[in-house]
Amino acid sequence: METKRFKVLVVDDEPVNLMLLENILKDSHDILLAGSGGEALAMIRDDEPDLILLDVMMPEMSGFDLCRHLKADERYRDIPIIFITALTGGDNESLGLQLGAMDYIAKPFVINHVRLRVRNQLELKYRTGQLLEQRAALEARTAELEAALKRIKHLEGLIPICMYCKKIRNDREVWQNLEEYLHEHTDASFTHGMCPDCLESHMNGLHAMFEECPSRTGKDLRTA
Repeated sequence: METKRFKVLVVDDEPVNLMLLENILKDSHDILLAGSGGEALAMIRDDEPDLILLDVMMPEMSGFDLCRHLKADERYRDIPIIFITALTGGDNESLGLQLGAMDYIAKPFVINHVRLRVRNQLELKYRTGQLLEQRAALEARTAELEAALKRIKHLEGLIPICMYCKKIRNDREVWQNLEEYLHEHTDASFTHGMCPDCLESHMNGLHAMFEECPSRTGKDLRTA
């Protein structure tokens, strides 16, 4: 994972726990602290964190309630949440995971466990973000290739062309100039020149004019 300071929001109604978790994580991450679920919501709207450490047992709004609220909001549902709790038992852990939490940290804290669990979830989020960016770039590239293939396919098959004026009948059953048709169906640009056959033909025509009117000058021909 690239060297980057992620924002970690710690939500707990006990100031001692906030201070302890801040001291554990502040060397590697930018720490935001909230003492209640309501305060946490306001902070998330103002400065979205990369990860939330969320206490379960809080007055007014429990950690489970806050988690439900965040997972119901498409703006914040992808923020990983780790519950921090003194509650033990499979039912509580199952509920938290069902609500969308990624992990649990039990109180009292084991410092190394806190750091590892936070690091693992942030690395997972970072890698997932990279994969999403790569997929978006791949989808954009695929769309470009499909559009190019579609343009190429427009020039496949039988194309009706007039044997005299060389106009082409397009998909709208309208006859149009060959140059206009190619301009609509390809990304090609045109420059104008003269092929050897046409050059020879036109030069022969000019020589014939001079031979028929030997007394006329080039200036006379230009003004004729």
